[in-house]
Amino acid sequence: MILTINNIHTADIDALPVDETWTMGEEKPSLMHSIHAYPAKFPPFITTKALQYAKQQGIEVHTVADIFCGCGTVAYEALANRKTFFGCDLNPVATLIARTKCRKYASNEIEIYFKRIKDLFFSDAIDIDEYFCKNNRICYWFYPKQLNDLYKLRSSIISAVDAEKYLDFFLCAFSSILKSCSKWLTKSIKPQIDPRKQTKDVWKEFCRQILKMKKANESSEVVEENNAEILTQSVLDLNINEPFVDLLVTSPPYVTSYEYADIHQLSTLWLDYSPDYKHFRTGSIGSLYHSGELSINLSKLNQSGLSVVMQMYTVDKKQAKAIAQYYVNMQDVVRKLHNIVKKGGACLFVIGNTEYKSVKIDNARHLAESFLNEGFYNVTIKRRRILNKILTPYRDKNGKFSSDKTSRKIYSEEFLIFAQK
Repeated sequence: MILTINNIHTADIDALPVDETWTMGEEKPSLMHSIHAYPAKFPPFITTKALQYAKQQGIEVHTVADIFCGCGTVAYEALANRKTFFGCDLNPVATLIARTKCRKYASNEIEIYFKRIKDLFFSDAIDIDEYFCKNNRICYWFYPKQLNDLYKLRSSIISAVDAEKYLDFFLCAFSSILKSCSKWLTKSIKPQIDPRKQTKDVWKEFCRQILKMKKANESSEVVEENNAEILTQSVLDLNINEPFVDLLVTSPPYVTSYEYADIHQLSTLWLDYSPDYKHFRTGSIGSLYHSGELSINLSKLNQSGLSVVMQMYTVDKKQAKAIAQYYVNMQDVVRKLHNIVKKGGACLFVIGNTEYKSVKIDNARHLAESFLNEGFYNVTIKRRRILNKILTPYRDKNGKFSSDKTSRKIYSEEFLIFAQK
């Protein structure tokens, strides 16, 4: 469906038939996409399909970007398709994973560094640092044995690995085992302790993860790793002198969704990105924790955003304030794309709608209207199924899927919005 200024408010986008060509890919995803758990991962095949779709629209693509690059799914797929990649994300844990995915590693170098790490880990050369072992938040999540072993492992990695890209590789492996070695409730989206959880042995988990990552690396299709630039920065803070991107493929955070700073707090604390993981709530698009003055934001909202916020205001004023801030931020993001995407280039956003207290959060319509208001053309919307959400449209208070209709409703479909500049 082509959306225009004239039909944006009347088009029944929820009635669009599901486009199965955007539902699943023909190829099995690369093992590199499984080197670290990450919530709401972007489907890898969408990048390749986006490149094919752009070609059909007459767009010659040399550079691909993702301004919410997360764990680097678009980054890896762009490099595998022999494109140059630019990405950014406010979350340093995400950009660590993304950088790790976008590189090729020599197996013998991995072995050499692994042996050095092992020798240090099992030596008596490492003194336990009180900063970590008496950090209240770290102590909250870990039993003393795992806490001490994790500190020894972290210190061993930092001491043993002197090459930046291999340091990222081993720190990514370290980050990936933190939840399994902690009291964190398995498969829970929200931070929650499981008092009955059998925590894992740190060294065994690390060995298992390194083997997994070595296997993934051997099958990686990345050739020119220097063709990727990944910044730990918000898109709204980027200083771009001249548009340079032919195709932008991304999926922004959803309002009323995850607090990414909370989800990644174990890695944030252990990798010493911040003494307080809550620091990364500030400036995070979609966070409940930095909403501005509602009256000011209302004056900035487009019609679709204003309609949602006013409906929400009647049932939950705090949530209405957060949604207004999110929508204003997303309008700023679209405006920023004029500085990033070349004339004749295009954007493909994957975004879903949701529901909160019986109010529909129409993110897709708001985003499409934002593109139209900023002068983008050929704004096309398609609907795809989310395969891992077909069993139930509800989540319980812990974020787990549920059949309980009193739980929070989510959608089993999402939208792809294509817009040309």
